[in-house]
Amino acid sequence: MAIQDKSKQRSFPQPEFTDAEAGAVEFPSSQSRSFNYFAPKKKRATVYEDVTVDVQPDTDRYLSQGWIYAFRDGPGGYPLDWTNLKSSDWHAFRDPNEEWEQTIYRNNSNVVRQVQNNLANAKTANAYAGWSRGWTRFVEQHLGAWMHAENGLGMHVFVAAQRSGPTNMINTAIAVNSAHKLRFAQDLALYNLDLSESVDGFDGTAHRDVWQSEPIWQPTRELVENLTAIEDWGEALFATNIVFESLIGVLFRSHLVMQIAARNGDYVTPTIVGTGENDYERDLKYTRELCTHLTGDTAHGPANREVLQRWADKWTPMCRDAAHELQPIWSQPQEKVITFRDSWDKAVHGFRSILATFDLDEPKELTG
Repeated sequence: MAIQDKSKQRSFPQPEFTDAEAGAVEFPSSQSRSFNYFAPKKKRATVYEDVTVDVQPDTDRYLSQGWIYAFRDGPGGYPLDWTNLKSSDWHAFRDPNEEWEQTIYRNNSNVVRQVQNNLANAKTANAYAGWSRGWTRFVEQHLGAWMHAENGLGMHVFVAAQRSGPTNMINTAIAVNSAHKLRFAQDLALYNLDLSESVDGFDGTAHRDVWQSEPIWQPTRELVENLTAIEDWGEALFATNIVFESLIGVLFRSHLVMQIAARNGDYVTPTIVGTGENDYERDLKYTRELCTHLTGDTAHGPANREVLQRWADKWTPMCRDAAHELQPIWSQPQEKVITFRDSWDKAVHGFRSILATFDLDEPKELTG
């Protein structure tokens, strides 16, 4: 029988209990029975906050080891210097629309069903029979051309910007903005195809030549292309949703098409364009909230106002010039319900009210 040598001790790894950083962090709900790792905007967190806040990592919060990935020739993750705007707490922003995956599908599917039903009912009721040739040309040329502006902004401004923001709350709102633009452009494209089948003499390809060659549309086209070339995601958002949309988008959609369509015997087009206007109201709402958050920042507010003022001064003259080049469109429909000057004055009034929200001065070139 072998005798075990008790003098030989086996070596086993010894567990070492440390105060790990992740376990030692104090969260807003650390002492609560209902755990939460962020401070909700209201008393209780919403579903939107639960599925959106801190989904995107941040080295200043819960990524203490630093970025685990990086671009080949640049910094990792979501660099804060991708915009000239600054914030003491980017995570404090909440989208007032509370958009997340479920709402994106629900809201847009509702709009698509509405558009499809309207088009089907219009075809059944032969609603296009009363269109004059002048109004048919207006829709095929100018409403069709506007489709390209919506698609360009959605695909090349907002799709690009939605990867650049420092928090998931900002990027989700911008992503929804891009979905709105692309869906509205698709609505206009499908409407164009429907009219090509339903209206005698409707040229469903005219919009391409108008957008690419018609002189009155070239400043707008150039402006859209310039917006797609902005590298600063904050500037892209402000220049598009605040300046361009106020002075050109709302001018064309709300203060022209929505005003004159019914007087020209068209009760269908406003139902299509109205969905785009509703989209913009939601997109303006989150943009206004974000800019208000930044201009009200205790540490960076004055500097952010200077940046926004610089952007407003830069883009306003280009939008004013492009808008005035579109003036001949107002005289083309048979029933001229509103003048360009009236539409422009309303657009300028809306723009001024938005600038006042951020305590910005009116650019001197606005009415120059």
